[in-house]
Amino acid sequence: MSDQELQHIITKSRDAKHGGFGVLSTSEKLAAALVLNRPDWLAEMNYTLAEAIERVGPVWLTLIPNAARELEYEDERAAGKA
Repeated sequence: MSDQELQHIITKSRDAKHGGFGVLSTSEKLAAALVLNRPDWLAEMNYTLAEAIERVGPVWLTLIPNAARELEYEDERAAGKA
């Protein structure tokens, strides 16, 4: 597990959250959908949750919870709750 890969997932998920979804690779889009808890994005891409998990692979999959927590914390800080 690398900090560089975690930062990559966080950055791509942040980009997707702010409208940059279209410029991501398929794996990045799927990871962002998982990080941001957006099953609607998975459906739009015609991926099931199981297929998305398989596609992002075991390394990224282990990083997704940390990325989700980091982005959630960013939202809380921005809202003055953290």
